[in-house]
Amino acid sequence: MEARLSSIFVYPVKSCRRVETDTATVEPWGLAGDRRWLVTDPDGMLRTQRELPRMALVRTAYGPDGRLLLSAPGQPDLTVVSPRRSEGAASAEVSVWRFRGAAAWAGDEADEWLSQALDVPSRLAHMDDTSVRAVNPDYGRSDDRVSFADGYPLLLATSGSLDALNVAITDMGGEAVPMTRFRPNVVIEGTKAWAEDDWKRVQIGGQRFRVVKPCDRCIMTTVDPERGVLAGQQPLRALRKHRRHEKLVLFGMNLIPDTVGPLTVGDRFTVLD
Repeated sequence: MEARLSSIFVYPVKSCRRVETDTATVEPWGLAGDRRWLVTDPDGMLRTQRELPRMALVRTAYGPDGRLLLSAPGQPDLTVVSPRRSEGAASAEVSVWRFRGAAAWAGDEADEWLSQALDVPSRLAHMDDTSVRAVNPDYGRSDDRVSFADGYPLLLATSGSLDALNVAITDMGGEAVPMTRFRPNVVIEGTKAWAEDDWKRVQIGGQRFRVVKPCDRCIMTTVDPERGVLAGQQPLRALRKHRRHEKLVLFGMNLIPDTVGPLTVGDRFTVLD
């Protein structure tokens, strides 16, 4: 079986619901529109499903004019215009792990909507075109950039590795988990389980990527993305047994693009080295 790109996911708002798509555009900092928005507390510190599993129920999409569309149970739908500081939007100081930098506040209406949807005071920030966030210099080059993703522009996962992990989970008496638990951007089918451990550079369709490091996983993988609740110890329990490196458990690979352009489900996947 020839290896292919089987799924593409974009997450417009970090830690909110995914958008599955057949096509996407690779930009230097990730897929177009991916994690360009951030939910924070009133002080600009990121909020995630780690503390607020219900964030999984906040649906996101982009309208034809690039506006952000938000919906959530019990809430009226909301459309948010992308704020830009160059056009007068209020400047935000936001924190994503070790990064603290500038973004643009979306405004009171979006803040009130999110605060009601999540039942905690929250704000919405946008990474406008003047925001710059570097990747970890230990794994990237000086000009590599990333959106509000945890650390790198794209996350790759493989169906073969998920199948192997689910065998381990069921052998432990648990229920298999879907790929959506791991929130990848691109999913590859047709490769052997854990083959990605040895990859250094790959090509998907016409786009080339560096495979810079495995992705260490946390409690977010135990959130049921359809219900927005914590759902037991799996897959972390199986990962601790089979995919542990020192104190970290691993699933998926972080990518940095070397080219920009289109991706389409069905694109051929090639390991370059």
